[in-house]
Amino acid sequence: MFSSARDFVRSQNGSMMPIMVIMTIPLLIAVGFSVDYTSAVTTRSNMQNALDAAILSITTMETTTSKADRQVALQQAYAANNGDGTVTLQSVDVAADGTASFSATAAYPMPTNFMTIANIKTVAIGVGASVRKTPALTQADFKVTKVSGYWNKTMYLYGTKFAQTNAQSLMKIDYKYVPYQFTYKVGTKSYTVSEPKGYGTTSVYTVNGTTQTQVQQQTCTTTGSLTAFSNPPAGSIPGSVKDSKSGKTIYFNTTCATTTYPANGAGAAIDVSQMDKLYLQMDVPSGNPQTLKSDDAATSNRLYIGTSETDMPEVATGEKVDIFSAVPCNQTSYQAWEDGGNPVPADVSNADFFYNVTGKCAFNKRQSETVMTQ
Repeated sequence: MFSSARDFVRSQNGSMMPIMVIMTIPLLIAVGFSVDYTSAVTTRSNMQNALDAAILSITTMETTTSKADRQVALQQAYAANNGDGTVTLQSVDVAADGTASFSATAAYPMPTNFMTIANIKTVAIGVGASVRKTPALTQADFKVTKVSGYWNKTMYLYGTKFAQTNAQSLMKIDYKYVPYQFTYKVGTKSYTVSEPKGYGTTSVYTVNGTTQTQVQQQTCTTTGSLTAFSNPPAGSIPGSVKDSKSGKTIYFNTTCATTTYPANGAGAAIDVSQMDKLYLQMDVPSGNPQTLKSDDAATSNRLYIGTSETDMPEVATGEKVDIFSAVPCNQTSYQAWEDGGNPVPADVSNADFFYNVTGKCAFNKRQSETVMTQ
């Protein structure tokens, strides 16, 4: 027996194949495990993307939606985004101020291919997602403060509902210039002078389809005089012009009376809770350009937005205005338009269409107000 062993050790004949086979088995197992691991990583990434999309989709549902109904919608959205396994809605919380938070998880026992060699038939994969929505604009109350100019003009608020593409009119503010001329005599000769700024009547309407409901009217009345007005009414607008024909200075005083419907109303209270997009449009038939839009980078620079009547910076040239951001929650935004009669940039004193917008905020369905927190 010892002789046979010595012969085997000293022998130079035989094959290395059995040894190679034995050495290859661990290598194949390692490669197989890496394939399953790569598959698990890819599956987890796909599950996370599907869960993120699914949880975002249920944040657009009404606050009255039950958790059970949200769970069904979550699972459907998760499957539609090719997520593997089952998804669970863990929590839904909508605070009184409209702040909302949602969290969900997804789990999937991924079958293995090569790990079964080690009796590992599945690998548990789990992902989670959480989102938070801040309160956002749900109602905007528009109220005209002063409109002037020789040109008739109309401002509209347009909104596009969720899942729709066509914008609809939500509000209309229409200004009609009413000319005023002051006639006076010097000796026996008569002279006529027009008020230099131009005022008229402004009507504010809410719009619902083809129905327009008037909610405010401002009527401005001008008086002329050869002498300066003493103790003019509070809030009246003074003006003057020198008549080149007579050499006289003519003084004007304009008072604007505002009526709201109903009395002491907020003006145009516009429900924007169902709107995904908003923009303002000013139509000035005599202007150049004739159409100004807040979401048009070429014409939005004729819009002024600020925090007070005296602090209204002009929108920078080339900038589009997001109306949802321009109207702060539970505060008043002061806005104005320059209708095209003056070159821009220009000080707000050149504007001639002034109004206030007060925002009311609560829970909203816009995904743009949603932040992923996990």
